[in-house]
Amino acid sequence: MEVQRRSSSISSERRRMKEVQSGDRVTLKKEIGLLSACTIIIGNIIGSGIFISPKGVLEHSGSVGLALVVWVLGGCIAGLGSMCYAELGVTIPKSGGDYSYVTEIFGGLMGFLLLWSAVVIMYPTTLAVIALTFSNYVLQPVFPNCVPPYMATRMLSATCLLLLTWVNCSSVRMATRIQDVFTVGKLMALGLIIVVGLVQIFNGNYEGLTPQVAFSMDRAPSVGQIALAFLQASFAFSGWNFLNYVTEEVVEPRRNLPRAIFISIPLVTFVYTLTNIAYFSSMSPEELLSSNAVAVTFGEKLLGMFSVIIPISVALSTFGGINGYLFTSSRLCFSGAREGHLPSLLAMIHYRKRTPNPGLVVFPQCTATIVILCIGETHNLINYVSFINYLSYGVTIAGLLFYRWKKPDLYRPIKVNLLVPVGYLMFWALLLAFSLYSEPVVCGVGLVIMLTGVPVYFLGVHWREKPKCIYSFIEKATYLGQRLCFVVFPQIDPVEVANPPGWTDHSPSTGTFSGRS
Repeated sequence: MEVQRRSSSISSERRRMKEVQSGDRVTLKKEIGLLSACTIIIGNIIGSGIFISPKGVLEHSGSVGLALVVWVLGGCIAGLGSMCYAELGVTIPKSGGDYSYVTEIFGGLMGFLLLWSAVVIMYPTTLAVIALTFSNYVLQPVFPNCVPPYMATRMLSATCLLLLTWVNCSSVRMATRIQDVFTVGKLMALGLIIVVGLVQIFNGNYEGLTPQVAFSMDRAPSVGQIALAFLQASFAFSGWNFLNYVTEEVVEPRRNLPRAIFISIPLVTFVYTLTNIAYFSSMSPEELLSSNAVAVTFGEKLLGMFSVIIPISVALSTFGGINGYLFTSSRLCFSGAREGHLPSLLAMIHYRKRTPNPGLVVFPQCTATIVILCIGETHNLINYVSFINYLSYGVTIAGLLFYRWKKPDLYRPIKVNLLVPVGYLMFWALLLAFSLYSEPVVCGVGLVIMLTGVPVYFLGVHWREKPKCIYSFIEKATYLGQRLCFVVFPQIDPVEVANPPGWTDHSPSTGTFSGRS
């Protein structure tokens, strides 16, 4: 009887899906207002970075004072980048962020390389780092005197990813509400750390923050080490561009996208700086460098029996960070498939829930789970991700300058001063050059991974005249995926996403991945 009911339910779902395909319009829901837009940015930035990057920033910078300078400048650089992305987001009103902009400006190959590096390493590795931080902080109270077991952390991380993938597949509204709630929760957690730190300062415990002590160091760090300190800080700030990945789901994007950016980035920079001041007011540099969980060490030192609040708060913070990354990464896969650069199944949405379920399940989730089960140390992973992140940021902002030259008369609701992208690119070039000099293996591996996308692009996208058996296999696999996931291609509302004058799409309309028309 249970099997019959299940079979009947599936048949009913398929009949309703056919009715939708033949009649009603199915589009992505515009459910992201200004508040949700701010929480997406803040929630994606504040994940695990502020709880694990302070150690790396201090280690490479060599002193407390220089570490604080790196944190403040890191926020300023993120602010410059976000201003450039605000212009791109309202000029090219498409979801997909960096990938969509680079594809439109430089063409299919450059866009595909950014998409390839994001799908293969950036998103899976970042998800893995955040999920491992979540499991470490959850298990810390259970194993107070030792490191949590290897398999326990991996299983808990995978369970967390699976749960949040199900939430994002079920409802856009539920996913954004979780983001709203956990963003407030993580700000409260950081607020607790800041308040405790300020109490310490007001009680006179600020010797380590005085200029004479803060800038004292055994040896002056090299320029390359400072560059690596910025890479560590940039990991904590990564996510400032994520609202651009869901532009088509933002209510009034030309108004709310720049507002959300200009509210969120200064707030996060302020919170991060005060959090690090709180850490340094209560912990010596040696204590911070020897800690595997900085916030937990901070709590144990100052909160006594209430120190359990800290790991719980950090776990909630990272839980919300995972949700934000899953929400935005699936939209990147959706955008890539829509342009013909990924299998067309990933460009489909659930006919009733209107969520990009294939994009959620296939790439970020599965790859991240594999990474979680294989990796050990997270700090090298952060260097990999930060280098590729900065590389993609620079290419995208260079595209802004090229697009201004290419289409000077194109309507731009927001147009930043030319010094903003130029200043960002100067810093970007210096940072990447010195990072490559200091960590040639880490940065070189990142570049190699990105360049492996070149043959994939020419074989999978550029080469059109392939054997019929390949197209037949793709069509059958896509059809099977549709039946299993109850997904259809979304219809574009010509009124809501009408392209501005002069806006064109240079990417190929059909690639091998999308099947044969």
